[in-house]
Amino acid sequence: MPQPQGAELAALRARRDDLRERYLHRSAAGSGTPVRGVHHIALICRDVEQTIRFYQEFLGFPLVELVENRDYNGSSHFFFDLGNRNLLGFFDFPGHAHPEHRETIGGVQHLALSVDGTAFEELKRRMDAAGVEYLGPARGSADSMYIRDPNGIGLEFYRQELGRFEGRPLLGDARRALGEETA
Repeated sequence: MPQPQGAELAALRARRDDLRERYLHRSAAGSGTPVRGVHHIALICRDVEQTIRFYQEFLGFPLVELVENRDYNGSSHFFFDLGNRNLLGFFDFPGHAHPEHRETIGGVQHLALSVDGTAFEELKRRMDAAGVEYLGPARGSADSMYIRDPNGIGLEFYRQELGRFEGRPLLGDARRALGEETA
């Protein structure tokens, strides 16, 4: 897709700076949000078995539930354990035409999964051995590796602690752990 240039790019950057100034939370005390976290994200798959084989057998995420979708007869709803009490859910919709993946409003650009250095290198080795194409780590961040699952969903394996971005703590608990509380 064409990227903004010139005056259009300058206006977009100025708008982002304005939004950061007006809305960015810098409190180290925590967000005060009423939720405990993300229980799961539910994505749509083309083929249940192919999705299970990719996530469980290739990536190593255990399948922890597989039931019928209560809102669509014959459809499956299933979950993988991502660790740290995080779930990744999927639905299939038999009889529904599944278009090819494309980035659009309401779509998933990618799901970033935090991994340590050992897991990052093991995933890279496994992808190389299986001939799975990926972007990174030479893409501008030595800490990121991007792939697409069988459904076209983008996954990033990010060698970064939870609550941090590009080495910087973004969340209060990550800042406190480093003694970097801010007002």
